[in-house]
Amino acid sequence: MEDHRDEDFVKPKGAFRAFTGEGQKLGSTAPPVLNTSSPAQQAENEAKASSSISVDESQPTTNIQIRLADGGRLVQKFNHSHRISDIRLFIVDARPAMAATSFVLMTTFPNKELADESQTLKEANLLNAVIVQRLT
Repeated sequence: MEDHRDEDFVKPKGAFRAFTGEGQKLGSTAPPVLNTSSPAQQAENEAKASSSISVDESQPTTNIQIRLADGGRLVQKFNHSHRISDIRLFIVDARPAMAATSFVLMTTFPNKELADESQTLKEANLLNAVIVQRLT
């Protein structure tokens, strides 16, 4: 044992070693969706799609927010009796480029794919929900 109390501390130099591991990418990679329509055309398509959904004001209604794979967002009023397939048709009407694209609709928390499109919004527990479009 040696007494080094009178000496200043000098940190020993460590040898530099570059990171040799490999990284992992999180999340899913979605193919890019080409948006070929102008903003005016897009607004016209959304208005046309909105008017194609017949909402009976005497029945209970709900607002559904749809987050699209192209980064867009749609909000539409539906009756509780509308079906999940009506939401799919609304998306295709609002974004005609999606008609040729294969996609699924999912809920957010918990993440669940809406596979049975014959269910009503009430049966699927989608009242005032956020639905996400995922490309397949």
